[in-house]
Amino acid sequence: MMSAYRVLTRWWTVFALAASLSLLAAAHAFERFGGLAPCNLCLKQREVYWVAVAIALTASLWALVSRASRGTPRVAAFLLFIVFLTGAITAGFHAGGEAGWWELPAVCSGGAGEINLERLAALAMGTAEVEPIVACDAVTWRFLGLSMAGWNTLIAAALAIFSLLAAKRPKDARAPRG
Repeated sequence: MMSAYRVLTRWWTVFALAASLSLLAAAHAFERFGGLAPCNLCLKQREVYWVAVAIALTASLWALVSRASRGTPRVAAFLLFIVFLTGAITAGFHAGGEAGWWELPAVCSGGAGEINLERLAALAMGTAEVEPIVACDAVTWRFLGLSMAGWNTLIAAALAIFSLLAAKRPKDARAPRG
């Protein structure tokens, strides 16, 4: 009988795909149904999960097509480690800025961004919808004392650790060499 650890590390890309899609769904649900507009750093954190979805989906499909009975390729798990570590660093930087530990870049002030003359004209004429401007240091939601960026730091770090464990899984659980 296979242990839960062995199944998790052997098929990590499938679990990482499900986790990434779930986190993206939650972020979009908070935005759409909770009315919490994302700031620039929030959107950067979402990009990390979209990259993870692409890697995990590709590796999972590859394992399925190639009939890899011993799991998904370890290189994909290592790539996921790098992606999730990047996400943890980005979210940690965001959480630190929210806490006032350091200054966030000017693009995080809420007013910076691309200037589009057509959009400005539509806004002036009242035909465009006004989008909320969200500063990155404004905490709009907390749970157990942590902001969304704080929770994302912990979740992304945990996903990075599991990805590294999956990449370094025992030899008997590795995908067979051709």
